[in-house]
Amino acid sequence: MSLPDSARLDRSHLEIGSLDDDSSEREYWWRKSPAERMEALELMRQIIYGYDPATTRLQRVLEIVDLE
Repeated sequence: MSLPDSARLDRSHLEIGSLDDDSSEREYWWRKSPAERMEALELMRQIIYGYDPATTRLQRVLEIVDLE
């Protein structure tokens, strides 16, 4: 099971607020290191878009050219 599959969204605990509201969430994220914030951002992106880096790769194409 991949990391995005193991992280689930609990929709029973939804809080709606204004961008102008002071919240402890902002303080929580400012206490985290930039690397931890980027990891959380990547996890949210993978959950939203269903991206799995283990299965998504560039396609390899082999082309044979006859020079005669």
